[in-house]
Amino acid sequence: MQEPAIGLIELRSIARGMAVVDALVKKAPVHLRVAHPISPGHFILVFSGGVAEVEESLVAGLDVAGDAEIGKVFLPGVHPAIPSALSGASGQACEPDQSLLILETFTVAATIEAADMACKAAPLRIIQMRLGQGLGGKAFVVLSGDLHDAEAGRDAAVEGLGEGVFHETTLIPRPHPDMLAIYR
Repeated sequence: MQEPAIGLIELRSIARGMAVVDALVKKAPVHLRVAHPISPGHFILVFSGGVAEVEESLVAGLDVAGDAEIGKVFLPGVHPAIPSALSGASGQACEPDQSLLILETFTVAATIEAADMACKAAPLRIIQMRLGQGLGGKAFVVLSGDLHDAEAGRDAAVEGLGEGVFHETTLIPRPHPDMLAIYR
């Protein structure tokens, strides 16, 4: 089911995160996509639904989050590939003649925004998205496409968010088949 908007709240408190989940699902009918602790002792929640419902739930969640909130995202008109990729693997594979684009950011929120910008800028496929778990709070997305599309996606994400949010961006033209095996 395609949902037109997603929201994200990242908190520095696991307990407060659970209270935020309760508040935002009570506020409006949204689909909870991700809600769990991540390292280093943070809590993330991502939810999707109609634009008005996601916005209402985000406001309610942020009210409960208070000073525990460390990041938030509201993406009306989210790229269709983003909601399904939030669970980690997308089921997509990188074709041998394509390139890999890896966008690694310091926050979960920045990775979701970067992936959305890159996918809107060029026809890229999301191969994998990891959001903070076991990464010290960082996150990354792996995208695949033609070299010029991967370059365009990278440039759009860096321009849209600024270089300061990225730990690193890497572009691998025509990766070796042994390297691609990790994404099958």
